[in-house]
Amino acid sequence: MARKRLQVLYSGRVQGVGFRHSAKMTAMGFEVTGVVRNLHDGRVELICEGDQSELEAFQQAIRDAGFRRLIKNEEVVWDVPKNDFLGFEIVR
Repeated sequence: MARKRLQVLYSGRVQGVGFRHSAKMTAMGFEVTGVVRNLHDGRVELICEGDQSELEAFQQAIRDAGFRRLIKNEEVVWDVPKNDFLGFEIVR
């Protein structure tokens, strides 16, 4: 399966609740690379790359990690991979 790039902008009560740390820990169970960061407008941005099925499963695992009730909206953009990442990191 071809590699893809996934960008998700999460809005809701997603800052100050351990969302980024949980995303990083969840990423360890998947073959994905990328970053997660807080944005100044209160959203959290996730950018990651991997096989599309792996990315979809990772995205679902984030929801299932107890954040579904805190996420008001997910803006999702699929793109071609840029191979920017070596691992998965929290960006400050």
